[in-house]
Amino acid sequence: MTHSKSMVLVILVILVSVVPCLATDWPQWRGPFFNGSTDEVDLPSSWSETENVAWISPLPGRSGATAVVSNGKVFVSSMVEGTDEFVALCFDAETGKQLWRNSVGSDSRRYPRNNMVSPSPAADGTNVFFLYGNGDLVGFDFDGNKLWSRNIEAEYGNLAVKFGYSNSPLLYDGKLYVVVIRRDRPYRPPAADGPLDSYIMALNPKTGQTIWKQQRKSNAFDEGMETYSTPVPLIRNDKVELLNTGADFVTANDPVTGKELWRFEHWQRKVRDSRTIPSLVTGAGFVFGARHKHNGLFALQPPDGDKGARIVWEFDEATPDCSTPLFYQGRLYVLDGIRRGKVVTCLDPKTGKQFWQGKIGGRGPWRASLTAGDGKLYCINETGEIVVLRAGGDRFEVIFETKTDETPIQSSISIANGRLFIRTAENLYCIGR
Repeated sequence: MTHSKSMVLVILVILVSVVPCLATDWPQWRGPFFNGSTDEVDLPSSWSETENVAWISPLPGRSGATAVVSNGKVFVSSMVEGTDEFVALCFDAETGKQLWRNSVGSDSRRYPRNNMVSPSPAADGTNVFFLYGNGDLVGFDFDGNKLWSRNIEAEYGNLAVKFGYSNSPLLYDGKLYVVVIRRDRPYRPPAADGPLDSYIMALNPKTGQTIWKQQRKSNAFDEGMETYSTPVPLIRNDKVELLNTGADFVTANDPVTGKELWRFEHWQRKVRDSRTIPSLVTGAGFVFGARHKHNGLFALQPPDGDKGARIVWEFDEATPDCSTPLFYQGRLYVLDGIRRGKVVTCLDPKTGKQFWQGKIGGRGPWRASLTAGDGKLYCINETGEIVVLRAGGDRFEVIFETKTDETPIQSSISIANGRLFIRTAENLYCIGR
């Protein structure tokens, strides 16, 4: 064999060995980039009962928690139908085989359109962390062995969110972050001895111990003090800031110390019900946030030197109440899944200019957030209707539509390893080759 041929063979061997490592996981609610997108390719554009379904695994109950995928495993939170019990589940990502199921707790509290298992898990390739609506927070290794557990409601008081605590934890740079932005007086038991504070805290994921806990103040009142959103990291000027939205403010904290770095009041007309559901998303140097109940989307320029944070553009047409915006391949996508024919809008994130807008219709509300990969947008609603749209371009284009009767469906579609992971009220579907 000549030297040149041997070099080619070595390169080919290296490439073949590297290819399996190029797959991107979906390790927490908004995916690997915290914006609802992935760099995965060769994703399915269509499927049926007999085509492009890799496996189906039964689930014990419904949940709004999105499935997360990490290091060959899929993790799911679930209620157990007909009981007050909630469980943590692990499946093999390749075959769908259930690897373990751990009971975490139970709670009899009931909320409209919600239950105790709306927070999505977060995983780091070795360990996985589950948070529940009663405050139970638990870490497992990937074999299902419990590492630690604690209950933040027992420690810091009633979670006091009207429709049930639903904030997903954030796992980033060796810390686990949990946010509780809540009403100062509980709606229902357990009672509080005095006014409740809102806070963000950082934990050591190996031990569950608190690294820091920072109070988060607001001048909002009643239900307006609440948020269902999840924190996201913002990297700028070679530093990381931890962003939160809720109670009429966007705030940024130092991830090392918890110190609040800056804040911006995006809603100054105080009203009783200005609660925030969508999380923030970052991109193109901006922070994008949705106000309460379709009251507009804004692009926020973070503070820089002597210049304070400021809104650079706003979008008031067809904005969400529940769905978190999606940033993908230099575009911002916004879903109003309840009003005006249920509309998806594609915007220029730098200017707010509209590239296209289209109606996805459907019988039920679209409350799950958009996800994207391989040039496609994936949408799913509560009544089981699924729409795949073409990302980018200058016009609204539907690629595929289908439906399932396993409702209600309240979680977003996860994307990993060339496949889609769709969680219904009855099963976990893996769509792909």
